[in-house]
Amino acid sequence: MLQTALSQQPVAAPAPEHRPLISYVLPVYNEQDGIAAFHTELTAALAGRPELDFEMVYVNDGSADGSLAILRTLAERDVRVRIVDFARNFGHQIAITAGLDVARGDAVIVMDTDLQDPPRVSLELVDAWREGAEIVHARRRSRQDTAFKRTTAHLYYRVLRSSTEVDIPLDTGDFRLLDRRVADELRKYREKSRFVRGIVASMGYRQTEVAFDRDERFAGETKYPLRKMAKLAIDGVTSFSTVPLKMITRLGFAVLTLSMVGILYALAMKFFRPDITVSGWTMLMVVVLFLGGVQMLSLGVIGTYIGRIYSEAQGRPLYLVREVIGGSRADD
Repeated sequence: MLQTALSQQPVAAPAPEHRPLISYVLPVYNEQDGIAAFHTELTAALAGRPELDFEMVYVNDGSADGSLAILRTLAERDVRVRIVDFARNFGHQIAITAGLDVARGDAVIVMDTDLQDPPRVSLELVDAWREGAEIVHARRRSRQDTAFKRTTAHLYYRVLRSSTEVDIPLDTGDFRLLDRRVADELRKYREKSRFVRGIVASMGYRQTEVAFDRDERFAGETKYPLRKMAKLAIDGVTSFSTVPLKMITRLGFAVLTLSMVGILYALAMKFFRPDITVSGWTMLMVVVLFLGGVQMLSLGVIGTYIGRIYSEAQGRPLYLVREVIGGSRADD
């Protein structure tokens, strides 16, 4: 009788299996010629992973072309698309920050929309994350760029690594995956002169790499010309190292040593060759110009650090959003 009564009791339905949500943070700046192609290739890659849910957070970084109109069309056609529209251009690193602030996924992938970072590789980052990694860097095994770009990039990453106090992975940009916990911690970092790849490398956690071959840009021009790359390099060094300040001290000792040699030379010429002491004018000018150059360089380095302090002390918001398109208000 007891067995019969038990058999008649309703059996609770099994809880639905949780499907991980993967968020893509996608900065956009004047990419009207390539956004549609990128979105098509990304959605095609994601279609092969039905066990996962996805959202795509496009951050329009004050584009001056038709990028926003194309993004609006994508949002109308794909419910997974959300758009963060900046009030003006705030820069690539700030756009990444805004995307992280909005992303809701169990893991967040940051990548550009120029198709140099293949969307199919992003799924390899997901696989590494599901195997236990909390941060997955996409490391460039090769890149389809000009010889000048390849050479300067190669030198940049190695000089950066040798001059900072953080072990930043070589040949890695901002294309990476972050676990939800890491993304939440990263959102607490609010400095204005941001170097996201350095911040992530400094956080610790379980990190791994996935190597890939970087493709050519699909359309348009690079948004990181030499001037912006130089600024990013300065931000990287000054954000995670006091090496430039230490170099000023070492340079000061070197100049002091040279000055002592010059003084000894001048005294020797005064006592042993007084007939040609007038000719020391050349050496005097060289020393004065050299010391002046060293002083100006030192002031420039110190000024860079003081400028960063001034910028942080202002306490202004990192970015201003005109509107967020897509998704429900409750989710924001």
